[in-house]
Amino acid sequence: MDARHDADTPHTHGPAHPGDHPSDTPEETEAGRDREPLDGAGGAGDAGRVRGPLGADHARVPELLEATRAYAVRLLGGLGDRPVARTPVRPAPTSLPETGIGLERTTAEFARRWEPGFAAGAGPRYLGFVTGGVTPAALAGDWLTGTLDQNPTSGLDSLAPDLERETAAWLRDLFGLPPEHRGAFVSGATMSNFAGLAIAREWLGELRGVSVAEEGVAALGPVTVLSGSPHASVVKSLSMLGLGRSAIRRVGLLPGREAVDVARLAEELDRLNGAPAIVVANSGTVNTVDFDDLRAIAALRGRHPFWLHVDAAFGAFAALSPGHAHLVAGLGEADSVCVDLHKWLNVPYDSAVQFTRRRDLQARVFRNAAAYLGPVGDDPDLVHLTPENSRRLRALPAWFTLSAYGRDGHAEIVRRDAALAAGLGERIAAMPAYRLLAPVRLNVVCFTLASSPTPERIGELVDAITASGEAFLTPTVHDGVPALRAAFSNWRTTEADVERVAKILREVAPRQ
Repeated sequence: MDARHDADTPHTHGPAHPGDHPSDTPEETEAGRDREPLDGAGGAGDAGRVRGPLGADHARVPELLEATRAYAVRLLGGLGDRPVARTPVRPAPTSLPETGIGLERTTAEFARRWEPGFAAGAGPRYLGFVTGGVTPAALAGDWLTGTLDQNPTSGLDSLAPDLERETAAWLRDLFGLPPEHRGAFVSGATMSNFAGLAIAREWLGELRGVSVAEEGVAALGPVTVLSGSPHASVVKSLSMLGLGRSAIRRVGLLPGREAVDVARLAEELDRLNGAPAIVVANSGTVNTVDFDDLRAIAALRGRHPFWLHVDAAFGAFAALSPGHAHLVAGLGEADSVCVDLHKWLNVPYDSAVQFTRRRDLQARVFRNAAAYLGPVGDDPDLVHLTPENSRRLRALPAWFTLSAYGRDGHAEIVRRDAALAAGLGERIAAMPAYRLLAPVRLNVVCFTLASSPTPERIGELVDAITASGEAFLTPTVHDGVPALRAAFSNWRTTEADVERVAKILREVAPRQ
């Protein structure tokens, strides 16, 4: 079926279609499409103006953006009532348009074919993975990011890199890191862990008298990475860095915990007989939000040489809550730190920050040898500090939300989400059909069926919750037990949402 014909179908929730604007007469609408082909010679007349659907859109930019704004407002206003998630049903593919149908009809086509199948990921009861929403200020910052379209890799043409530096410094202060830690924006926790471990790899080379950045990973020799409960992104990063997944050596955990047993870690370091290693500590595991004892781990450096990388993707935000700040005590002792921002900072995907106290090694790894970029210098441009050369100004939404709501506003989100998670945990503990698998330490509730928690039964439960449209939770396995987890990190979530989640859990619970 012709997509352009379907786009003219009326929509309940989508944008208006051509003809709904009083100013659009049929003649004006057709003329605006300007389907006249360009001359094959491409003469001066062609270069004098933008033609075709793009030219028509260019002439109506204020009107079209206003219509898009109104559409976005309707989407935001309906988040609370929209099905939280849907079982995806892939639509039939269509062919690439030859001429194009313009922005207005394209928006209508998106609203018809795609938007109804999107999850309410920004909504208050999307409790899968660890997913934040988008604060109003962050959304405004994101719109301006696309509008200004800055590539903040160097300071040759704008202040965009300086805004990123300021934002990273604000975040450093937010998490209580010392001044020697410097930050740079990356796409997410995977690239933040990747960057931190790449710097650690160069540090190992420094101790062994080689530069991995120059000579390659083969010059480094075997590498040992020690961790209690490493996240999958850490293991993936080791693969991408050429160190290999087998480089990681899992250290024993405290009984009933996901936190590393520091005494066992010390034993593993002893076995290395003075050889340097990388230690990956966790500040907030994904299943139970457990925290390694960072101060005790850092103290081991008095006897053993190792790089301390801390994966604090969302756990770093515990620093904002007086009742939980002790969980990240010692974070500033790390050599590198990963923090994901599209989680608890509630900025749009994709956004994370990577901190390190060894920016010199960071620039050695990621520097670009191009004459037009200039020398690295003592304060390297961002193009010399992250895997990407070209990237969007991810710092702008973060700058907007930090400026708009400050430390207190974001601390309130953390405290409220933690309290709501605790409240859901109490409700689940009181339901005969379920049992908690761990205490609710911060913002994640990990639970399972009280009897026969097989993968199949957990899968059926997840499907039933999703089909209800009331909530979205993700399955997991904790200590060998198939389970579910509900993660709270959205600024919109309230007590009323917890009641709705608890209600659907009671309704879909299997009979005992």
